[in-house]
Amino acid sequence: MSEIVQSLALGFGVAASLSNLWYCFLGALIGTLIGVLPGIGPIATMAMLLPLTYYLQPTEALIMLAGIYYGAQYGGSTTAVLMRLPGESSSVVTCLDGYAMARKGRAGTALATAALASFFAGTVVTLLIAVASPALTELAQKFGPAEYFSLMALGLVAAVVFAQGSPLRAVGAIFLGLLLGLIGADVNTGFDRFTFDRPELRDGIGVVVVSMGLFGIAEIMLNLSGGPEDQGERTKLSRLWLTREDFRAAWPATLRGTGIGALLGILPGGGAMLGSFASYAVEKRISDTPERFGEGAIEGVAGPEAANNAGAQSSFIPMLALGIPGNSVMAMMAGAMLIHGIAPSPNLASTQPQLFWGLIASMWFGNLMLLVINLPLIGLWVKLLAAPYRMLFPAILLFCCIGIYTVNNSAFEVGLVALFGLVGVVLAKLECPLAPLVLAFILGPMMEENLRRAMLLSRGDPAIFLSRPISLGLLIACALVVALLLMPNFRRAREAATEA
Repeated sequence: MSEIVQSLALGFGVAASLSNLWYCFLGALIGTLIGVLPGIGPIATMAMLLPLTYYLQPTEALIMLAGIYYGAQYGGSTTAVLMRLPGESSSVVTCLDGYAMARKGRAGTALATAALASFFAGTVVTLLIAVASPALTELAQKFGPAEYFSLMALGLVAAVVFAQGSPLRAVGAIFLGLLLGLIGADVNTGFDRFTFDRPELRDGIGVVVVSMGLFGIAEIMLNLSGGPEDQGERTKLSRLWLTREDFRAAWPATLRGTGIGALLGILPGGGAMLGSFASYAVEKRISDTPERFGEGAIEGVAGPEAANNAGAQSSFIPMLALGIPGNSVMAMMAGAMLIHGIAPSPNLASTQPQLFWGLIASMWFGNLMLLVINLPLIGLWVKLLAAPYRMLFPAILLFCCIGIYTVNNSAFEVGLVALFGLVGVVLAKLECPLAPLVLAFILGPMMEENLRRAMLLSRGDPAIFLSRPISLGLLIACALVVALLLMPNFRRAREAATEA
């Protein structure tokens, strides 16, 4: 323990230098801005800024890039709450209850909840990275292709059981999401699948395109068809802080979301998105009044927002402790390290202690800066609700188009967003839940990849999923969750909770 304290003291000494504090602030501010602007994610921004890191010291470069990543999780919640536009894919779940709170005049409360939950999660995970990196990376190492497939299968089964509305509609949404995830070139054979001879589809459809169309463009269409009464709701404003009842409801959800996000963020391929979905499912499941979810439950904001920030920061653990980037953002971080001649490896803490511990300590400074940046701006963001919708929706459409276009400089993707907007309207009219669709779209390619890897390792024997203890436990959990749906008491409680 004394070694950890000494290492943290070294890290805070490095992170507290003026230059590192400046680049930490710059990264946090840029991350917030790209999170607020829908469509421009941290990956695209980090890719654009990566050449500039040639002129920075390694610690400065990594601190700035890290700030962009977890800062984007903060900013993404702003448009999710105010406009039902997930600025980040991890903010998709926040749209469900955050936007409902905004429509009830509680936008300030929702944004304050998101900021405070994210700050708490970031603080806890910063300490977690310092204290528990060795043990947590050992757990992540036990996950092979079979375990990942079983874990994702459990996620999809839970999405059906706990989704709002009809389970059959949720199953249909999941199958549609899986089919959308198959679009593109096969990773093993290279053959095109469902591309209709369009070269733009060879790399698949981006999650930003799908979520922006289903949640953003579709919401604009539905609002415009809803009449003036919907627009009147947008002008209601109230207090910008949490009441005692809000705190009482939000803090347990924040604790649970922090734990869920930290655990799922450690797993390679994990991160902010899985944590936010899992946290929302848990909060709805354990609530005594699950019918409030989707109607403005503060737990539906606090839990996922804590989980996405915790997942974003805990995803640093595999890269820092094992030298293995667990997702594309961490691969970008590893690229920045290689630019400066530093190879990511398990020996990074001993060979580059100032870099390792300085980066960890900077995360706490960055989260504090994000709290300072975001809380004073809540009043400014809430004032967006007072703007007449006839003036607001063209600006939203413009930002969506700019954001989508700048990701890949593709006008084709702008058209895809419009198409998914129409799909979102149709699904809304059919009362199909959108969250299972997006979750299946994200997990589908990873499920397929891990399924094929597992079958290759076992030479075609499906028993590999039952012979590995962790995989078997996850599949048993799948069966138990399905059994819940068959229980009359649970089915009646679910119908009562999800009727809306």
